[in-house]
Formats: sequence, structure tokens, C-alpha cells
Amino acid sequence: MSAPAPSPLAIVDAEPLPRQEEVLTDAALAFVAELHRRFTPRRDELLARRAERRAEIARTSTLDFLPETAAIRADDSWKVAPAPAALNDRRVEITGPTDRKMTINALNSGARVWLADFEDASAPTWENVVLGQLNLIDAYTRNIDFTDERTGKSYALRPNEELATVVMRPRGWHLEERHLADADGRAVPGALVDFGLYFFHNARRLLDLGKGPYFYLPKTESHLEARLWNDVFVFAQEHLGVPRGTIRATVLIETITAAYEMEEILYELRDHASGLNAGRWDYLFSIVKNFRDGGPKFVLPDRNAVTMTAPFMRAYTELLVRTCHKRGAHAIGGMAAFIPSRKDAEVNKVAFEKVRADKDREANDGFDGSWVAHPDLVPIAMESFDKVLGDKPNQKDRLREDVRVEAADLIAIDSLGARPTYAGLVNAVQVGIRYIEAWLRGLGAVAIFNLMEDAATAEISRSQIWQWINAGVEFENGEKATPELARKVAAGELAAVREEIGEEAFAAGHWQEAHDLLLRVALDEDYADFLTLPAYRQLRG
Repeated sequence: MSAPAPSPLAIVDAEPLPRQEEVLTDAALAFVAELHRRFTPRRDELLARRAERRAEIARTSTLDFLPETAAIRADDSWKVAPAPAALNDRRVEITGPTDRKMTINALNSGARVWLADFEDASAPTWENVVLGQLNLIDAYTRNIDFTDERTGKSYALRPNEELATVVMRPRGWHLEERHLADADGRAVPGALVDFGLYFFHNARRLLDLGKGPYFYLPKTESHLEARLWNDVFVFAQEHLGVPRGTIRATVLIETITAAYEMEEILYELRDHASGLNAGRWDYLFSIVKNFRDGGPKFVLPDRNAVTMTAPFMRAYTELLVRTCHKRGAHAIGGMAAFIPSRKDAEVNKVAFEKVRADKDREANDGFDGSWVAHPDLVPIAMESFDKVLGDKPNQKDRLREDVRVEAADLIAIDSLGARPTYAGLVNAVQVGIRYIEAWLRGLGAVAIFNLMEDAATAEISRSQIWQWINAGVEFENGEKATPELARKVAAGELAAVREEIGEEAFAAGHWQEAHDLLLRVALDEDYADFLTLPAYRQLRG
């Protein structure tokens, strides 16, 4: 007897949106419901396993490569599937949310890839979730344009052959979509909603365009989580009659545990894998989260002092390049988050030099491409990779066999000489409050102090405040990191914002709410796994 048809999903507590019926069709929701029925129980088991592993790290204050998967690492015979033509050259990738203006600008940016983001650069309001899907459908059918009401400027797509290839990033496994629930009232994981709607509507359309449904997988913590994604891909392709291997996934190595399982992650996804990416801020956040009670040797300095040349970060990125190239996969570098200033040429000059140095280093280290957050940075990153790649689409032939990384190298945090500073605490509070306030207004990618910040930034900011207080850090000015000091700095920032933007704009925003939420997740003894979990409960829409 065949399995019973899944119960239809209910749309819960959501105002109707224009054209939502084009996204939330009965067939699309039935597909998402079937994904939910088949895979959410395993997702739940894997989330429980995360907690168990974190408890083990708290007990041992160490990590190692897995002995049970040593045979996979030792077997030189396996490779990931060859890259499809549309993903063979990824020398510059631009990231951003899927609002209408960004969709057009990112596709037109000159980058080879656009990371269309439903995760850290997008606050998951129902409008962002549904209309973001609609914008991608409209882009593929060339039914998209945009006129900025403020400036009157119009935006339209360039010819198809000039557009970036889309790699879509769904939400991580830990997030729910509260506006879609099954017959038992259980919310569907956001990852399955984002993936399911996108794949259902666009897989065949993308094949007709000579591309395919390509994904970035965030917040992965183990090869077992990669195995779950692979099983989702196999089912989805079979269910909709799409050839197996059509889906391609790039996994963000942005958790410390995943850094010890890179080969195993590629192995689990080998028919669908196209690469790994080095995600800097979430990676640092993950180190703090997992080793937060590991003592002084795990205390990170100011986030801006942890550059990619820090010994433990070099170990991580060089191991990533070696692992990817050994297995025939792309190695994609980290984010250049600078936002050019229209008013300050000197700020731009200094920042562009830093971006160029960063991209030169990545290209020379063997990376096949890298991320930028703004179209003006595309030519700078492109130049860095053009110098190294020339006409070659990638440098996967550089095997980096000179790289030798031991397990301890990845967590040698104390190899960095820098220490936390009072200015670092102030910056963490400033960025945390300003980002959370924007997120509560539905914005996930936010320009703060000339940097494009997303949820990962807020996570490292609040985690560092938590870590410094709990480690009893003393700053260079003699002040000690305490809850009272954090509250004092936060109160000062709230007053500064009020003066900066005026009483009316302050009252119209979510400033007090953001202030209170930052302090809650930064000061609570019970460390919240993700800032976005309590924040989502306060997100309207």
C-alpha cells in the first residue's frame, strides 16, 4: 500500500500578499508538506545531536578529526561530480537578499554568481519569504523591473548571457517557518520551505536556461547533516522527475565542528557537491559558542583584530582549499563586506586597498573565487582572480599538497597576540543594537559603519560580549567586562542613536526592543544557541 497523501499545510497568522497564489500553489505546498513529513523527524534528531556534541566539547575543551570516518579521508579514489558549465567559473560571487531591487542589481553586477539569500541577509518576515521566491521566478521569466520611488531611477535586467548564475541559500536547519504548519500545528522547518518552493517552481525552468537549481547550505555542523540534505535532494529530484545530480550544493564551512568534517561533508554530497566556502563571522561565532567555557585560551579579541592571516584562520582556509581540490570541488573564499562611501574618497581608497590585498591573498592561496557585498567591489575582486586564473575557469589543479594542518591548529586561538579592548566592546554593542533594530524592521542586510552586516555579525558581537564577561576580561583601560559595564555602554549607545536620528525616527523604530534583546542574549547565563531564535519571536510579519 502506498503512503497516505500528506495533509495540506495551513498558512498561519499571515496577511495575504500580492501574487502569493503564484508561489503558494496547492501543488507546491503539497511538495513542501511531503518534504516535511519525510525529513523533519531526522532534522529534529540531528538538532538534538548538536546539543550532545556541544556538551562533549564543554567537557573536553577539544575537537579532533573523526576516527570513524578515517577510511573516507584516506581513500584518494573518490571525487565530487564535475561542475556544470554554469558553475565552473566562480571567480567573483556577490551576496544579498532577494528583494526586487537587489535581485536586478545582483544579476546585473558582473559577478559570475549571485548568492540569493533567504538566510543571514534576510529577516524571515512572511513577505520576504514569499515575495523573495516570486522575485526569483520573475527574474527567470524576465518579468521583473523596479523603479525606486525615492530617486525615480529604473532598473531592468541585462541580456541572459550577461547575468550572474544564481546559487540560492535557504535558512539553516535550526529555524522554523511559523506561517506554515501541518495538520498537527507543527511548523515546517524554514530550510524545507525555502528549498522546496524554489526547487518546485524553478528546477525545470533553470534547466531550460542552461543552468540548474544550485544551493548554498548554511550552518552545517556535521557530515550527517550533509547526508540529510543529500537525501532531500535525491527525493526531490525523483519526485519531480528531474535527473539525479541536477542539484548542486556548496556548503558553508562556518562552524568549527564542520571544519573537522570537510572531506566527509563532500563525500556525503558527492553527486551533488560543487564546493565549500569559508564563512568568517559565523565561524568565529561557532568557536565562541562551542568553547565558551574553555577558559582564557579560547577568548577571542575584537572581531576586527581576527583577520584571515591569524594562524588558526590560516589553518582553516588552507585546509579548505586542499580538501576541495583533492576532491575536485571549488574552494570559495570569504566576504569583502565594505560598502563604498559616496562622500568620502579617502575611506574608499583605504578600504579598496584592504579588499584588494584580501582577494589577492585568497587567489594566491588557491581559492577559485570569493565573495563581495557590493557591485563596486566586483571589479576589484575580479582583477585579483584574473591575475592568477587568466583564462582558466578555476585552479582546482592546485592541490596544495604542501598544506599540513593538525587538529589542534584549528582551535589554537591563543596563537593570536591581540587582546579584547574597550573599543571592541563598544563596537560590539553598537553593531549589535543597530543590526537587531533593522532586523526587527524586516531588513537582514544592513550597512553599518561602511560595512554590510548580516545576522552573523550580530551573532559574533553578542557572543563576544558574553564570552568576555564570563571570562572576566580586563580591558586596556583597566575596566573589567561585567554586565554592569555592558548595560552602561548599551545605554550610552541608545542615547547616541536618539540624538543622531532624532526623536521622531527613534520612536518609529525598534531601538529599545533591540537594546533589550541584545542585552538579554549577551548577558543571560543560559547562552542562546542562535540570536535569531528569540528575535524571530519578536519579528512582526
